[in-house]
Amino acid sequence: MAKMHARRRGKSASAKPLVTENPEWVTMSKEEIEQMVVKLAKEGMTSAKIGLVLRDNYAVPSVRLATGKTVYEILTEHGMKPEIPDDLMALMRRAINVNNHMLENKKDMANNRNLQLIESKIRRLVKYYKRNEVLPQNWEYSLKNAELLLE
Repeated sequence: MAKMHARRRGKSASAKPLVTENPEWVTMSKEEIEQMVVKLAKEGMTSAKIGLVLRDNYAVPSVRLATGKTVYEILTEHGMKPEIPDDLMALMRRAINVNNHMLENKKDMANNRNLQLIESKIRRLVKYYKRNEVLPQNWEYSLKNAELLLE
């Protein structure tokens, strides 16, 4: 698969081993894992960070295999679904950082192009989330709104 904004191929990520059931050595029960997910979410962690903490600190290799639900589904059940999805939030953070860099370095044309590419990804993702009713139809992206949302 080719990368989105490049004319070359690239490896997207490492391949996870094909496992269809929870390993026997996982000591936590489904309920304990769900409680831990909710607790970590209350501390302000994103769903990706929650998965990493559970993997590294609590020896839960996959929340989905252990509970039958993803971290996002668990958060939705407990009414803790984030307003803006994590991937969109990360892209908006990147756009803000590149924009701040551009304000200091006006002649940096390479990063000007990078900002355009990041905002293109944001617009594409917003369109997808509106179509799947994750974001409201009147939600609009702008750098100023993103700065206000992320403060």
